[in-house]
Amino acid sequence: MPAPYTGGCLCGAIRYEVTSEPMAAALCHCRDCQYVSGGEPAAVVVVARDALKITKGSPKSYSVVADSGKHVTRKFCENCGTPLFSDVESNPAIWVVKAGSFDDPSWIKPGAIFYTSSAQPWAHMDPNLPQFPKMPG
Repeated sequence: MPAPYTGGCLCGAIRYEVTSEPMAAALCHCRDCQYVSGGEPAAVVVVARDALKITKGSPKSYSVVADSGKHVTRKFCENCGTPLFSDVESNPAIWVVKAGSFDDPSWIKPGAIFYTSSAQPWAHMDPNLPQFPKMPG
């Protein structure tokens, strides 16, 4: 499915469009992603910063300090709580978009699994995908 891709939150207060093809897709098992996903890994798509356009609404933000010592600012809907994007201070050229927030996420194919060292013992991990105990870098 070619770009553009559209998405938003569950209640419809926030809408966005991604205007170019993603750079990558992955699953992240870090504890922060487990919190925002409800326990499972976060399925994410990495896109160029200028490819993400918010077309409706204004998400709320919450920042944490990542392993890198830099901030990760997560954007979400203040009405329904849907996680939408992450702004990664260590890589200002990208947005990390939560896969579940796309209108049709069926085209997404994760290419790697990160933070396997934090994965819960009951988490399923595809043995055919590259796996990393932390964020490679």
